[in-house]
Amino acid sequence: MNYRLTKHAREEMVRRQISESEITQVLNAPEQIVSAREGRNIYQSRISVGDPSIFYLLRIFVDVDRNPAEVVTVYRTSKIDKYWRVEI
Repeated sequence: MNYRLTKHAREEMVRRQISESEITQVLNAPEQIVSAREGRNIYQSRISVGDPSIFYLLRIFVDVDRNPAEVVTVYRTSKIDKYWRVEI
Protein backbone atom coordinates (compact mmCIF):
# COMPACT_ATOMS: atom_id res chain seq x y z
CA MET A 1 0.00 0.00 0.00
CA ASN A 2 1.21 3.47 -0.87
CA TYR A 3 0.79 5.64 2.24
CA ARG A 4 1.98 8.73 4.07
CA LEU A 5 2.39 9.10 7.82
CA THR A 6 0.80 12.21 9.34
CA LYS A 7 2.67 14.20 11.96
CA HIS A 8 0.31 12.86 14.62
CA ALA A 9 0.90 9.25 13.52
CA ARG A 10 4.69 9.73 13.71
CA GLU A 11 4.40 11.23 17.20
CA GLU A 12 2.24 8.32 18.37
CA MET A 13 4.65 5.78 16.86
CA VAL A 14 7.50 7.28 18.90
CA ARG A 15 5.43 7.56 22.08
CA ARG A 16 4.07 4.02 21.78
CA GLN A 17 7.32 2.49 20.46
CA ILE A 18 5.81 1.19 17.22
CA SER A 19 8.21 0.89 14.29
CA GLU A 20 7.52 1.87 10.71
CA SER A 21 8.37 -1.69 9.67
CA GLU A 22 5.50 -2.94 11.86
CA ILE A 23 3.20 -0.40 10.19
CA THR A 24 4.31 -1.46 6.71
CA GLN A 25 3.91 -5.14 7.54
CA VAL A 26 0.31 -4.71 8.73
CA LEU A 27 -0.68 -2.40 5.88
CA ASN A 28 0.71 -4.83 3.29
CA ALA A 29 -0.91 -7.92 4.85
CA PRO A 30 -3.60 -7.01 7.40
CA GLU A 31 -5.48 -9.79 9.14
CA GLN A 32 -8.56 -7.58 9.14
CA ILE A 33 -9.78 -4.34 7.63
CA VAL A 34 -12.62 -2.66 9.50
CA SER A 35 -14.49 0.42 8.30
CA ALA A 36 -14.42 3.21 10.89
CA ARG A 37 -16.44 5.59 8.74
CA GLU A 38 -16.67 6.51 5.08
CA GLY A 39 -13.13 7.11 3.81
CA ARG A 40 -11.39 5.73 6.93
CA ASN A 41 -10.43 2.11 7.51
CA ILE A 42 -8.73 0.39 10.41
CA TYR A 43 -6.08 -2.12 9.39
CA GLN A 44 -5.34 -4.54 12.19
CA SER A 45 -3.25 -7.61 12.90
CA ARG A 46 -2.25 -9.59 15.95
CA ILE A 47 1.46 -9.22 16.72
CA SER A 48 3.84 -10.72 19.25
CA VAL A 49 5.94 -8.28 21.32
CA GLY A 50 8.67 -8.75 23.92
CA ASP A 51 10.40 -11.66 25.61
CA PRO A 52 8.48 -13.52 26.85
CA SER A 53 6.21 -12.64 23.97
CA ILE A 54 2.79 -11.15 24.56
CA PHE A 55 0.16 -10.86 21.84
CA TYR A 56 -1.25 -7.45 21.03
CA LEU A 57 -3.54 -6.09 18.37
CA LEU A 58 -1.84 -3.43 16.26
CA ARG A 59 -4.49 -1.03 14.91
CA ILE A 60 -3.72 1.48 12.17
CA PHE A 61 -6.27 4.14 11.25
CA VAL A 62 -5.94 5.09 7.59
CA ASP A 63 -7.74 7.73 5.54
CA VAL A 64 -8.12 5.82 2.29
CA ASP A 65 -10.05 8.51 0.43
CA ARG A 66 -6.85 10.31 -0.66
CA ASN A 67 -3.77 9.49 -2.66
CA PRO A 68 -1.51 8.47 -1.12
CA ALA A 69 -3.54 7.11 1.78
CA GLU A 70 -2.77 8.82 5.12
CA VAL A 71 -2.02 6.96 8.33
CA VAL A 72 -3.84 9.03 10.93
CA THR A 73 -2.86 7.21 14.13
CA VAL A 74 -1.59 3.86 15.39
CA TYR A 75 -1.72 1.95 18.64
CA ARG A 76 -1.47 -1.53 20.03
CA THR A 77 -3.80 -2.99 22.61
CA SER A 78 -3.99 -6.16 24.67
CA LYS A 79 -7.81 -6.04 24.38
CA ILE A 80 -7.87 -8.18 21.24
CA ASP A 81 -11.34 -9.59 21.88
CA LYS A 82 -12.81 -6.09 22.14
CA TYR A 83 -11.77 -5.08 18.61
CA TRP A 84 -11.43 -8.37 16.73
CA ARG A 85 -14.29 -8.93 14.30
CA VAL A 86 -15.46 -12.52 14.22
CA GLU A 87 -17.09 -13.31 10.92
CA ILE A 88 -20.27 -15.35 11.06
